[in-house]
Amino acid sequence: MNNYTFFPGCSCASEGDAKAYGWSINAVSRYLGSEFQELKDWNCCGSTPSASVDELGSYCMAARDLALAEQKGFDLVTPCSACYVILGRTNVYLKKYPALKSSITQALAAGGLKYNGTVNVRHALDVLTNDVGFDVIAAKVKKPLKGLKVAPYYGCQVVRPGFGVDHPENPKVMDELISSLGADPVPFPLKTRCCGGSLIITEEELVLGLLARILESAVSNGAQCLITACPLCQMNLDAYQSKVKKKFKKNYNLPILYFTQLMGIAFGLSGVDIGLKLGIINSEKVLANYL
Repeated sequence: MNNYTFFPGCSCASEGDAKAYGWSINAVSRYLGSEFQELKDWNCCGSTPSASVDELGSYCMAARDLALAEQKGFDLVTPCSACYVILGRTNVYLKKYPALKSSITQALAAGGLKYNGTVNVRHALDVLTNDVGFDVIAAKVKKPLKGLKVAPYYGCQVVRPGFGVDHPENPKVMDELISSLGADPVPFPLKTRCCGGSLIITEEELVLGLLARILESAVSNGAQCLITACPLCQMNLDAYQSKVKKKFKKNYNLPILYFTQLMGIAFGLSGVDIGLKLGIINSEKVLANYL
């Protein structure tokens, strides 16, 4: 059994907007024989909005999580692409910039903590595919998703240079995952295009345009559902799909799933355990043959 320290982040925590992601990760990891132990007393990673107000404070928040994780001695795994980038960036900057490290070290010491820089920050997509392996995943499938056409949407963070788990423009890991589950990955030129992220709050019209392009690319290439590894991407494409339909006079009805939910379906796991009903766009009609 592989052991990991799990950092859910604010979105994927038990009460977060993306709790279905957290549920499905736990269900799938247990099924595959991996142990994800939630980091005790974790705090927000110091997300992008926080960094725009207090950059040093944001780094200190991330460093505190790294220091707590270091005490456990395992890789620190997060499902959130934003958390992945922020924790990973902080890890790199602590080694690269002595002055920043000095300030952060003082802040950690005030809280009775110390960080030696030994934590390996990883994304759940990386862990659940590369550590387990596609052959093992395929062997664990109980309900092959034969005939299901899936768009693999990576978003703009999980594959970006310096931290990414795959090629920044043409990643393949999620495509291979879809195939290992028996489904068909569709051609998807916009698989790494930004969904707009939190800009949906302040620049809704702009972001609706971005979402429309992504949805149109997926649907026009025959996708019956879309999977993602980012809670912000899932929320934008799921929660604002109706606004995109109204604004651009389209008839989209594309279920937006987490990649771990698709894995759970192929593994024959309970829809309740993977939070399948928590999506806004109903997926049961598309997935009826596999549930």
